[in-house]
Amino acid sequence: MKIEIKPKVTLVGAGPGDPDLITLKAVLELNKADVVLYDALIDPVLLKHAPDTAIKIFVGKRVGKHSYPQQDTNELCVEMARKHGHVVRLKGGDPFVFGRGAEELDYIETFGIPTEVVPGITSAIAVPAAAGVPVTKRGVSESFWVVTGTTSAGELSKDLALAAQSTATVVVLMGTKKLSEIVSVYSKFGKSELPIAIIQSGTTRDEKITAGYIGDIEQKAEENKVEAPAIIIIGNVVRESLKLAEVYREALKYNL
Repeated sequence: MKIEIKPKVTLVGAGPGDPDLITLKAVLELNKADVVLYDALIDPVLLKHAPDTAIKIFVGKRVGKHSYPQQDTNELCVEMARKHGHVVRLKGGDPFVFGRGAEELDYIETFGIPTEVVPGITSAIAVPAAAGVPVTKRGVSESFWVVTGTTSAGELSKDLALAAQSTATVVVLMGTKKLSEIVSVYSKFGKSELPIAIIQSGTTRDEKITAGYIGDIEQKAEENKVEAPAIIIIGNVVRESLKLAEVYREALKYNL
């Protein structure tokens, strides 16, 4: 007897890096997967939530290393759903925060394939929080911006110049290669003494934090050999982290 294939694609956010920060709903979707298409920032342990019979395919992209062009990934989602049934498209963070999730759904839905979205915990908020940095705090920062460091044109978002003029916390994703440009923007507005932190591989065992001020962060990043993936947090809330308190106490003593 021939088994009827019911194609479906579920877009699942895996969270900021720590595999324990995936949601229960995401795990339940993985439990039901026939195929898992996963990205570079996914901890391999998450694949154990999928059945042993599920097909697991790496479609990740890293900076300068595009293993799978986006269009190929889009087409693979459709092909695998038609051939095998339930495809879980597993993406780091939240798929709708600079994750191109909406683009993938737009493409898949043109083929009449049912889709579902399971939001993930975004690294834009979770990574600073895990390092003790609140993106908002009463009396310190009443709002925050999340800006991409690399637009589709490969440039720093022009929104950063607007954000830099505000008192808001600014979180920059995919911005490590644009650090000098980010520093230049803030320096232009006279904010060389504004606290900034770069958190590499946040929430994972490889996490590395580099903190300082706009005026000295480039030198510190070079000394610490900062690489992607990393989150950049700019604003006075950075000083609120107990983990980073010593950095700013030392800086204060030096300035005195």
